[in-house]
Amino acid sequence: MHWRIYTAAWPPGSVSKGTELFMKLHLIAIGSKMPAWVNAGFAEYQKRLPEHFSLLLHELPMEKRSANTSAQRLKEKEGELILKTLPKRCHVIALDEHGREFNSQELAQKVESLQAAGSDAAIIIGGPDGLSAAVKTRADELWSLSRLTLPHPLVRIVLAETLYRAWSISMNLPYHRA
Repeated sequence: MHWRIYTAAWPPGSVSKGTELFMKLHLIAIGSKMPAWVNAGFAEYQKRLPEHFSLLLHELPMEKRSANTSAQRLKEKEGELILKTLPKRCHVIALDEHGREFNSQELAQKVESLQAAGSDAAIIIGGPDGLSAAVKTRADELWSLSRLTLPHPLVRIVLAETLYRAWSISMNLPYHRA
């Protein structure tokens, strides 16, 4: 079942243009000085997504690490910044090693259901020490990209590709061939 195309703005409160339902995906990530290959990889998938399903990157500065600062305090300070950055009225998803894993088809269905509900979404990538308890509590859902530990810069690219793949599945495009 595909929920993405409507002839009117449905569900109520959603924004439609033509026959496409608009959804903004806000990627909120700790770390603002990424190597060129990370920016290029993310931008490649970001530009493939259509205007009505846009992926917006919000880079937040990483707290300075030192021998005198605890990882817990760093997570709390970064968490405060994340919570201040969250857009109002959006579905909040935190990436966490204990979160729910999806296959590509399941993720496409999940994104379609968020879109059908008229929700924008904020997906949070924490810093090297993870996410604060306050951010995890605020999240509507916890997702995991993999049981592997991935470098945070690489997560941006993997997530952008995964969201593009989910969108392409929903649109019955040939990108996903599994």
